Amino acid sequence: MAVEEQRAGSRVSRPEIRLVRRGFTDPAKAVRLLDGPGLEGLADDPVLLDALGATADPDLALLGLARLLEAADEPERHTLRDTLTTSKPLRDRLLGVLGVSTALGDHLARHPHDWHALVTFELRDMHPGPEDFRRALADGVKEDALSPANALRVAYRRCLLAIAARDLTGTTDLAQTAAELADLAGATLQTALDLAAEQDPEAAAACRLAVIGMGKCGGRELNYVSDVDVIFVAEPREGVDEHEAVKAATRLAAALTRLCSDTTGEGTIWPVDANLRPEGRNGPLVRTLASHLAYYQRWAKTWEFQALLKARPVAGDTELGAAYVQALAPMVWQAAARENFVADVQQMRRRVVDSIPAPELDRQLKLGPGGLRDVEFSVQLLQLVHGRTDPALRSGNTLEALAALSRGGYVGRADAASLDAAYRFLRSLEHRIQLHRLRRTHLMPTAEEDQRRLARSLAALINDDTRSDPVAALQREWKRHAVEVRRLHEKLFYRPLLDAVAELPHGAAGLTPDAARARLEALGYADPAAALRHISALASGVSRKAAIQRTLLPVLLGWFAESADPDAGLLNFRQVSDALGRTPWYLRLLRDESAAAEQLARVLSAGRLAPDLLLRAPEAVAMLGDPQGLLPRGRAALQSEVLAAVGRAGSTAAAVAAARSVRRRELFRTAAADVLGRLGEDPAEALDTAGEALTALNAATLQGALRACTAGWEAEHGDLPTRIAVIAMGRFGGHELGYGSDADVLFVHEPLLGSLEQEAARAAQAVCNELRTLLAAPSTEPPLLVDADLRPEGRSGPLVRTLASYAAYYRRWSHAWESQALLRAEPVAGDEELGARFRQLIDPLRYPGAGVPERDLVEIRRIKARIEAERLPRGADPTTHTKIGRGGLADVEWTVQLLQLRHGHEVPALRTTRTRAALAAAADAGLVEPADAEVLEAAWVLASRVRSAVMLVRGRPGDSFPGDARELSGVARYLGYGVGHSGELVDDYRRTTRRARAVVDRLFYGAG
Repeated sequence: MAVEEQRAGSRVSRPEIRLVRRGFTDPAKAVRLLDGPGLEGLADDPVLLDALGATADPDLALLGLARLLEAADEPERHTLRDTLTTSKPLRDRLLGVLGVSTALGDHLARHPHDWHALVTFELRDMHPGPEDFRRALADGVKEDALSPANALRVAYRRCLLAIAARDLTGTTDLAQTAAELADLAGATLQTALDLAAEQDPEAAAACRLAVIGMGKCGGRELNYVSDVDVIFVAEPREGVDEHEAVKAATRLAAALTRLCSDTTGEGTIWPVDANLRPEGRNGPLVRTLASHLAYYQRWAKTWEFQALLKARPVAGDTELGAAYVQALAPMVWQAAARENFVADVQQMRRRVVDSIPAPELDRQLKLGPGGLRDVEFSVQLLQLVHGRTDPALRSGNTLEALAALSRGGYVGRADAASLDAAYRFLRSLEHRIQLHRLRRTHLMPTAEEDQRRLARSLAALINDDTRSDPVAALQREWKRHAVEVRRLHEKLFYRPLLDAVAELPHGAAGLTPDAARARLEALGYADPAAALRHISALASGVSRKAAIQRTLLPVLLGWFAESADPDAGLLNFRQVSDALGRTPWYLRLLRDESAAAEQLARVLSAGRLAPDLLLRAPEAVAMLGDPQGLLPRGRAALQSEVLAAVGRAGSTAAAVAAARSVRRRELFRTAAADVLGRLGEDPAEALDTAGEALTALNAATLQGALRACTAGWEAEHGDLPTRIAVIAMGRFGGHELGYGSDADVLFVHEPLLGSLEQEAARAAQAVCNELRTLLAAPSTEPPLLVDADLRPEGRSGPLVRTLASYAAYYRRWSHAWESQALLRAEPVAGDEELGARFRQLIDPLRYPGAGVPERDLVEIRRIKARIEAERLPRGADPTTHTKIGRGGLADVEWTVQLLQLRHGHEVPALRTTRTRAALAAAADAGLVEPADAEVLEAAWVLASRVRSAVMLVRGRPGDSFPGDARELSGVARYLGYGVGHSGELVDDYRRTTRRARAVVDRLFYGAG
């Protein structure tokens, strides 16, 4: 303190320096207070000054003491001064409260006699219970017969003062303090109910009313300042009509609520919150027990059963309260068997975090990441899963339940101890913050003086020296506990599953196989026995590989559980790990790059297509660790790689296989990016990106296969006597390919100068046939089916025609539907000049200068109607079939194509192979109302996305929603719907396509 004296110099007196040494920050003011009324003669009392210096805020403690002594009458002041100087326990309790709580200091200044509560409660019982508090409150109410409500509030704060004093001096620990606060709340509710009954004896005579404590009150872990959550249940007394009894009980419950929540006089005690009741604030305030049971049996959501875990009778009719808890308990402990139970609980937790305002996120002790709610949710989740079969876990108190989970082997002892310590610290920090002004808050204050006071009051709980820099010590301790809570919250539910099947060190959690299966089943695993076998295969043993897997699996299991098919995710991970487990970089990548591990988990559990592609060449996992690894590659880069791979191959078959290998890897890249949401935030943008990527990939593959087959023919026969071009048709030509789309094409060739046309035709036929065969041949690589059925004369016509032959056919025999099909024709591979000439040939057919003759319009509409009537698969629902169904892809595309045929010659923007671009051009040209264009586009985008989702989830193409519930859930998840909302997807699809069909009827069929 020599430094402090030097800084003070001549400006600071010797008494002030002594005060600075004791922790006072405003020594001048402290000297004035010590010289003021009530404190005369105490300024030089080292015992008192040391006691003040030991408080959390010596300045605040001294100010509160001065105000108390000034407010007391002379005899009271004398008694208090004597007690302060002679009784260390009382001195520590009183100054401890005054050094932390401005609000309780204000209370003592208004009611100076209440300092005696620090003595009477201490002498009566070290740990007062509900009856002690009820007597104290009843006695307080009797003191003011004219205003019993105000007297209740005064008596409540008197009891609160005693609880805070024991808490701040270490006489009680956090658990006991929170229990006393809950007991005081119960006693207050009972006293308020008694007062309400006195004011309305008619109502009291008509009903039995029980008050059920919920939340922290029910769990006997209440805060200093908190809403008190309750549920009211009533029954009629003998001879009273049930309806009248409920009305009477509602009057009593409302009066109780007003007595506790009213802000007049001494101010509110705390708000009584009954919103956890059935139907929340929209439901009746009071119900009978039978009405409660009926609601929970039929309508209650998962979170409501989670809330009931803490239900406890706290006031009113004890027999009725016990009956309520006993009747509902079986439902609570079967809640984990509900569909999507864990997902519902986890989703609710995520919603809580998402609702926190951004500026408060880093200050939230309760709701933020690593906060109190993380501990509570983890414990409650484990209780509800394992409490079905283990009654020892059925406690509403977080710390008691955590200890039971540890004793039962459901949580490792070290993890339980860490969570216990963190919870006690965070709750104690929350208590100290609330005590200051008795305000309901869970935010860390930002002012340095507030944090300093908190640090000094919690010095015993901080594993650091708080004397030199208390604020820094507090911040370090808080962050340490928050990080530990978040880590344990993420692994707690999954780590013990490993312990159940792997040889882990002594002291880890010891789930029995049955308990492990129950936990996996609650997480959504359909085959928990198989899941345990996979976990065992991955994590058992003492190898480095097994050790890393034990680190990874707790988090991976959680990511799998968040998907629509956790079993598939875990199985796929095992298969990938078996394939790559000996590869040095694989496990290192997942261990060191958490983003890569999460991406892999999401991909492996999102459906069958991406995992199937990955399992054929697991080394593609590496692209998940590259920030640019999931960006689709352009056509030029793909074509260059494919042609290089083809050039290195030793045979035609090997060359095409190399091209297919590149395609498989790039299919995985696009599919993985799609399921991870990397193709664009807007669904239409993502759909376009995927379509462009798949189109570029198939074009590059065809280019490579054509090069390989041409080289193979030339190796056997000499130079190819013709040029070949490949024309994309359908969705391929429209750059709108899905994952399950065939490659619709036309083949065109032109004999080289001097070549015989017949020989050129045979060569072109041979090359194109081999191309189709090799691309579709059975292989470890996914096939590319090349469909040429849109050629002239269909399957009956030659596979390859010359350009002149196409010209002759289209001139003499072309039908309206062929002109329509050519709207999407675009050269994609082979001879570029020949492809360009083919485009010049067909432009007059697809954009006829005179428009479309009426007979052709009639024919197109007739064909469309016939397709709808005859080609819908048997048993398919026309309202959900994405291709031919009402308002589906065909409806939108035929409508757009009709507009192109009729107006393409006069509106250049319509001359595009892309559906959405043509629809936008039609709207811009005034051919379609913007609102109608928007409806058609929405239906087309949604139907296309559903088709892509079906292929991604099932691994095979489909035009209807899957019948399997899990597959349908996967489709819904891909489309952004939450767990359990698959039905909403189907409803939204029907609504969207129904609106589109109405537009199609007007624009295409001319109806209305």
